[in-house]
Amino acid sequence: MFGLSEEKAWYKILRNAHQLSGLKRIHNILNQKVKQGVIIYPSQNDILKALELCDFNDVKVVIIGQDPYHGTGEANGLAFSVNEGVKIPPSLKNIFKEIETEFDCEPFTSGDIQFWAEQGVLLLNTILTVEKDQPLSHQGIGWQNFTNLCVGKISEEHEKIIFMLWGNNANQMIQCIDETKHIILSSVHPSPLSAHKGFFGNNHFKKANKLLRKMGKEPIQWFRN
Repeated sequence: MFGLSEEKAWYKILRNAHQLSGLKRIHNILNQKVKQGVIIYPSQNDILKALELCDFNDVKVVIIGQDPYHGTGEANGLAFSVNEGVKIPPSLKNIFKEIETEFDCEPFTSGDIQFWAEQGVLLLNTILTVEKDQPLSHQGIGWQNFTNLCVGKISEEHEKIIFMLWGNNANQMIQCIDETKHIILSSVHPSPLSAHKGFFGNNHFKKANKLLRKMGKEPIQWFRN
């Protein structure tokens, strides 16, 4: 379903939670919209890319986004990320600025952060599809129930996962997280409207790596060498 391999631990978790039937309902809604000529992002095979690239047992850090980019060629199934060659969106630019400041690294030239997912960073939007040029157009079709369940399962079955919650939308996920078992790094959103009100200087990326080392886990390489 939506490109999620059956051998992935996520598939087994969701099947056992009876969520595959919920995905089938969403799948039918999306198919109906496509038949009506509606353009939906990302492509169907990329809708569950966050889960495909960062399997359940590999999660170390969770970064929550809102919904996919709604411009042509932008959404790729990972929160905040865009493919190589696509113009870097403003919020992602600010995320990169914070990393460049924290680590004194070279400026990012690509908005593709798939390499984070491959290291155990779950880049999960709360809503996983969107209609062209219509932000939040799919907030009522059932995605939040699905993504809340994903976060809830991580909270329930893991310990000491680092959750980066930026902005009001992401912070609503706190209701799904057992704060006695996990670490929450919270700040305003990296959007140009709010980044200067507490995102810049939050040191979340260095803090996450320090915590991971303390746990005996491999830190995340946040920038390319």
